[in-house]
Amino acid sequence: MTAAGGEQRAERARDRIPLATVLAANAVSISGNSLTLIGVPWFALETTGSPGKAGLVAFCAAFPVLVSAIAGGPVIDRLGRRRISIVSDLVCGLALASIPLLHQVGVLHFWLLCALMAVTGLFHAPGEMARHVLVPDLAGRAGTSLTRAASLYDAVARGARMTGAAIAGLLVAFLGPGTVLLLDAATFAVSALLVVAGLRGVPSAEPLRDGPRLSPARYRADLREGYAFLFRTRLLLGITVMVMVTNGLNQSWTSVLLPVHAREVLGGPGTQGLIVSVFAGCALAGALLYGAVGERFPRRAVFTAGFLICGAPPYLVAALTDTTAPLLLTAAAAGLGAGVLNPILTTVMYEQVPDALRSRVMGASTAGVLLTTPLGGLAAGLLVERFGLATTLLGIGTAYFLATLSPMVFPAWRGMDRTPAGRPGEDLSRTEPSPPAPVPGPAGSPPRR
Repeated sequence: MTAAGGEQRAERARDRIPLATVLAANAVSISGNSLTLIGVPWFALETTGSPGKAGLVAFCAAFPVLVSAIAGGPVIDRLGRRRISIVSDLVCGLALASIPLLHQVGVLHFWLLCALMAVTGLFHAPGEMARHVLVPDLAGRAGTSLTRAASLYDAVARGARMTGAAIAGLLVAFLGPGTVLLLDAATFAVSALLVVAGLRGVPSAEPLRDGPRLSPARYRADLREGYAFLFRTRLLLGITVMVMVTNGLNQSWTSVLLPVHAREVLGGPGTQGLIVSVFAGCALAGALLYGAVGERFPRRAVFTAGFLICGAPPYLVAALTDTTAPLLLTAAAAGLGAGVLNPILTTVMYEQVPDALRSRVMGASTAGVLLTTPLGGLAAGLLVERFGLATTLLGIGTAYFLATLSPMVFPAWRGMDRTPAGRPGEDLSRTEPSPPAPVPGPAGSPPRR
């Protein structure tokens, strides 16, 4: 082996470290999110006894995510993606750790619980967005194709969600939701440390140095560019509107409907954790399968089939059965369908948006898909108290089915199978940043399920 060959291998290994760092940090952070997903609703239900108040807590956590997504895109580039990711994780960790600690000393009033969840919502989205927009550049450094990098990113997230949900369900059942929230805070700290060490010196992770200084006028102009691009690109706008609807419905399931169904019918948080884990495990398999062979099939057909399988069925089955097995089977099928969605959405977003606009357009898209999220849990809690669990599940499941028909109805979705001229998807991560265009999304990230 020559010295030159050894140096080349060492350089390739160094080039893979930033992508591996983002994947690892995201895995740790999403594992923590899974703890929150189960721990917070059960904490709210145990301390208040009210599905309506649990829905209000979900609203307080979700609405600031929308606010930060609307306004945060230009700030991420100016302050630096690495720095934003670190600060976001640290603030979220402190806020979550405060909830059980304040409860233990008897000073956690309901309004304070809502406020702390609002802080986590406000800071969580910019951190996730900052990591997500780095993927094309880091994939190019690692010599990985864009489609495979997007599938790997989603597969890692799905695996982390599966593991976190399984652990959370058991911990809530045996140790209580307070312990789960403390562990969640620890995962944010680990994620921050990984980013501190692994993204040092990566140019695309550092603050934007070129161009005019950030001022109120420049900030408004940057913000307008992101939203203008989104509204002028019909495919991205169609994706954003569809996922905006389904994200609100998803929030009703995760924050209220599934926890209440588990408490009243299925036997508790352990069963909820099992259902979420089965869904996430099968979604992981779906993402890996799409990364391996998905490029051979038309995206729109795969995307539509995946959404039809993963959308309405869990709601309808939960409404019609009071046993766990049918819902587990449905969750497995739904997970396989869901696994193909984010790799497709991520790839389309990376192909459609030049690097120089990516944070701004993804911020605008994320704001769009989150518009209904704050209302999902709040509306579900009120509907359950007014009409009952089964009726609410049937109604929301029907709405979900209608929403997932849009790719088969609207012509703009045909563009999902076409790569924009001059920006082939496989080479996008290797190109130099494009200048801001004068023209005009899920999961900072594109629309995500």
